[in-house]
Amino acid sequence: MPFATLGLADDLVRAVAAQGYATPTPIQAQAIPVILAGRDLLAAAQTGTGKTAAFTLPLLQRLDIRREGRLLPPGRPRALVVTPTRELAAQIADSVRVYGRHLTPRIALLVGGVSMKPQFDALRRGVDVLVATPGRLLDHISQKTVNLSSVEILVLDEADRMLDLGFLPAIRRLLALLPKRRQTLLFSATFAEPIRQLSGDFMNDPAVIDVAPRNAPADRVDQQVHPVDQDRKAALLSHLLNAGERDATLVFTRTKHGADRLSRQLERDGIRTAALHGNKSQAARTRALDDFKQGRIQVLVATDIAARGLDIVQLPRVVNYELPHVPEDYVHRIGRTGRAGCTGLAVSLVSEDEASRLHTIQRLLGRTLPSSVVEGFAPSTARRSSTAPASAVPGARRHHPQRAGASSGERSASSSSRRPAGSGGAAGDSAQRRNYHQTRRVTTAGGRS
Repeated sequence: MPFATLGLADDLVRAVAAQGYATPTPIQAQAIPVILAGRDLLAAAQTGTGKTAAFTLPLLQRLDIRREGRLLPPGRPRALVVTPTRELAAQIADSVRVYGRHLTPRIALLVGGVSMKPQFDALRRGVDVLVATPGRLLDHISQKTVNLSSVEILVLDEADRMLDLGFLPAIRRLLALLPKRRQTLLFSATFAEPIRQLSGDFMNDPAVIDVAPRNAPADRVDQQVHPVDQDRKAALLSHLLNAGERDATLVFTRTKHGADRLSRQLERDGIRTAALHGNKSQAARTRALDDFKQGRIQVLVATDIAARGLDIVQLPRVVNYELPHVPEDYVHRIGRTGRAGCTGLAVSLVSEDEASRLHTIQRLLGRTLPSSVVEGFAPSTARRSSTAPASAVPGARRHHPQRAGASSGERSASSSSRRPAGSGGAAGDSAQRRNYHQTRRVTTAGGRS
């Protein structure tokens, strides 16, 4: 099915073709005709499936902005896109420019961490499409530089993430300022109950599209767990990064301070690294992401602010330096790799105190992840209790980082000793901790490392 069959105008089809896209993704094929028909839409799709274009293209057509010399009232956007992070907002604004190249829409980007003066200037010139994060948008509204009474189309992108980050009160304040007669598009990675409740409060009989299994990980991502002591994680990560090819790697930590500490440690180990988190200025965040995309640094250490929405083309590897508190965030993290038809590798460094988190993630995925100990980095408990011969458990193998570094597809794993995913409750967590020890004993059997 070519894009032209979806009802898009020739100018938009030409812009899509110029980006090298010949056929729409499933979310685009289903969402574009619904949006063009003027219906409200509640859509769920995995990250990396092309949902930005799914709303950007029909939004531009619905606005009908081909007229030359149009006069727009200052500060009164016709379309509003609200998204949780600055990086995602910037990417959406870029998409509007790229796909609207033959239509020349007027765009304003309102995000925090930068001066408001250029934003004031853009608003005064008139705006077709306003892309904003909730906090900065409310700042402008309080200063009366933005008036939402003329909004014809509202898009809430990554709605579940906005709720996770505590933006629900801000979203409700914004909704109260919008006209009742409008088209509303809500895109989310999941259809969690809070999302359904929110949509029921402000959407008018929305069409519902769900193009992917809930919380399904990317199909092309090879997932691997390496048990290791917490205090040896940094050394193991440096070891893995230096082994074989130095692929671009996105590393996730749980805290901002942890991201900074790890970034400094990797720099001391001779690995070009930058940190990305909410305490960085917008200029620093933009520079770090651009350096990573351009290959000027090998590793980007980030908090979960980077887990959703970042469009990093052909990212070969993601590392969970620490497992996330929320198991669904694991899926969003590893979804940064294995995109656009490429394969990817997701590695998790798991300490003993994270065994219950690993169990919860595996229960969400419905399967046990392959686990292997990297030679020379066996956890301390496994070294002390390594008494059984390796042949005692079929399939037990030692992980060789040099070989893995040369070929990301070559993996060794021992999962036969693990309890099947899906057992829950305290007993399941306790069993997972025992299985964690058992996996470590198996993979280090035959002597000390």
